[in-house]
Amino acid sequence: MAVAADTIRALRWDGRRLALLDQTRLPGEETWLQLTGAQDTAQAIRRLAVRGAPNIGIAAGYGLAMELGARPSLGALEEASELLAGARPTAVNLAAAVARVRAAALAAGPSTIASAARAEAQRLHAEEDAASAALAGHGADLLREARTILTHCNTGALATGGRGSALAVCLELAERHEGVRIIACETRPLLQGARLTAWELGRLGVPFELIVDGAAAGLLRRGAADAVVVGCDRVAANGDVANKVGTYAHALAARAAGAPFVVAGPVSTIDLATPDGDAIEIEERAAAEILEVGGVAIAPPGTAVRNPAFDVTPAELITALVTERGVAAPPDRASVAALVPAP
Repeated sequence: MAVAADTIRALRWDGRRLALLDQTRLPGEETWLQLTGAQDTAQAIRRLAVRGAPNIGIAAGYGLAMELGARPSLGALEEASELLAGARPTAVNLAAAVARVRAAALAAGPSTIASAARAEAQRLHAEEDAASAALAGHGADLLREARTILTHCNTGALATGGRGSALAVCLELAERHEGVRIIACETRPLLQGARLTAWELGRLGVPFELIVDGAAAGLLRRGAADAVVVGCDRVAANGDVANKVGTYAHALAARAAGAPFVVAGPVSTIDLATPDGDAIEIEERAAAEILEVGGVAIAPPGTAVRNPAFDVTPAELITALVTERGVAAPPDRASVAALVPAP
């Protein structure tokens, strides 16, 4: 089928300032935030106005560059780097992007510290866009026989550079083959699937159905999907993957049903310094995200809450890890390491 032209972008950079599509307001409103430095960029990352591992890295890189544009000093560099890198803990892209832009700034002279940071942030953004296109092709090659794909959370242009990660694979399949459709899990508690993936697929004209998260296992058992494709926020050295909470359950269900479980993400999400999934810090978010929907309480006052934002899927449940540099199938220490370019 012909997929609508890519018109979805979560970030706009004009060379000096960053604008973000506020994802907390979708799908009801398309509101753009105008950012000016590290403080407001870190705040936007923390409250999920910008989200998705690659995009929070891109935003943080620009946040650091903007701060140095206003305060071109080593003190501002260190202060802003620490603030941005600590905005969210689980996705590796955030700290890596900040470290990369910081290193470029440190290597520059005092008179060019801001322009060097800006150039590096722009380079990082361009690389993530290119990675999206390449990994989409590899994923579509791998899943060329699949026509119905189940996915979780939001992994399109709202989450990454270019067209996305897992959703970019789906879009590439839809362009190559007739009859491709998506089963999108709602993704509690913040409904990124219902609010964001459904919004993207509707804009792009790709057929899809929305399901509650708990329906996925039963549908997979009945053969309703040919494969599960998800994104990733951090890939450990042994191939374990941290992704939006609920991913592990889908992996278990896919294994029981005999369906391929594929993880798609840019090489920037691979963290060889993290040995395995047990070493990944899992972000715990506010209780209100579970106790309320749209500001309306849905549980009795005083209800105790656990709200992990991510879970870890062991490598042995993953059929393949798809990146812009190729596919690790199955993912293990050797195949994952082979995807990472030499420093």
